[in-house]
Amino acid sequence: MKVVVLGSGIIGTASAWWLNRAGHDVTVVDRQFGPAQETSFGNGGQISVSYAEPWANPNAPLKILKWLTQPDAPLLFRPRADMHQWLWALAFLRECLPGRLPVNIRALVSLAQYSRDTLQGMRRELGIEYDHLQRGILNFYRDEAQFEASQKAADLMRDVGVDRRVLSTDEVLTIEPALAAHRRVIVGGDYTAADESGDVHLFTQQLADKAKLAGVRFRFLTQATRLIAEGGQVVAVEIIDSSGAYGKLDADVFVVAAGSYSPALVRPLGVPCQVYPAKGYSATFPVIDPLRAPEVSLTDSAHKVVISRLGDRLRVAGTAELNGYSRALNPTRCEALTRLTRELFPDAVDLDKVSYWSGLRPLTPSNVPLIGRTKLSNLYLNTGHGTLGWTMGCGSGRAIADLISGRRPEVDFPFL
Repeated sequence: MKVVVLGSGIIGTASAWWLNRAGHDVTVVDRQFGPAQETSFGNGGQISVSYAEPWANPNAPLKILKWLTQPDAPLLFRPRADMHQWLWALAFLRECLPGRLPVNIRALVSLAQYSRDTLQGMRRELGIEYDHLQRGILNFYRDEAQFEASQKAADLMRDVGVDRRVLSTDEVLTIEPALAAHRRVIVGGDYTAADESGDVHLFTQQLADKAKLAGVRFRFLTQATRLIAEGGQVVAVEIIDSSGAYGKLDADVFVVAAGSYSPALVRPLGVPCQVYPAKGYSATFPVIDPLRAPEVSLTDSAHKVVISRLGDRLRVAGTAELNGYSRALNPTRCEALTRLTRELFPDAVDLDKVSYWSGLRPLTPSNVPLIGRTKLSNLYLNTGHGTLGWTMGCGSGRAIADLISGRRPEVDFPFL
């Protein structure tokens, strides 16, 4: 079939790759000048099956209320005169009910494990280099009560097949000696050896190059303005090309993988898409002393920040703002990332040569992404992956290609 994919981040590019492998004629449309220029550009770098946990849980509402007045809070909710934000927030509260948590965790972990296996297979086959490390993910705790609570989460993860090991302080420092100077503040941790890290931007760019060689067409600097439907199907997507001219692309199937911008494309057709942008931040530092920089990917639980070694760079990422579609950098939140890096690894990186970035993570209330066919028979969604787009990207692309090709995906997941 002739398939148009809207979006060339990790989700859209992986979808295009697997659709091409399934024998389809694929065109990718993106408003940027190349692949992975928005949310897939500068994230935390973790392939984090062990932390594929929803933000919505019974403890979340009180935490968010407490954080409302903290400008550098891990999760910042800024109420706006936006009906979609409030509907999303109400749905989020519903997902915080105790009965929803195990269901959502099972769905997220199942897709995350499948996607990690898919990524590993693609890496072996394609030989893509993207500063990846297979050293696991280590989460360390500074607060005793938080550490004890984390052991329940680790038990829940083990129940769904994730080997998330609880560690003493000494075990934390054995796994990552770069934290040794902070022994007095670390009360414990947990660790999953099977998790990975790597640069999603590098991976997506090289996957796009491989896809081009295989016959996928990429239409960059091309904006998709609307989907045109007739008789219960999408017949074309209206576009504006790099010269400013309007045009249309027709196809047999359309895949919307436009991240936080997906709702604007499908809602006019009456297709529900409860996705809201969660702006995340990252800071990237040049490594100047490799022996003092961590090699295991870290999560600082107290600050909800992840730290990944990407070759000769250190990526520090985290925090989230539910505050509309602006990507403007908040100096307070940028400085918080630098301050944490200065505290943890002051001699490992050049703090004066930091590169800040922000991206809009497409978040569903449950954190479970929207993957599958909509009420329009040839319109598919592959969006809503939130903070787990890199973790779930390759598997989501493979699964959507199976669904479009009439095959059952090899993963237990609540597809649309």
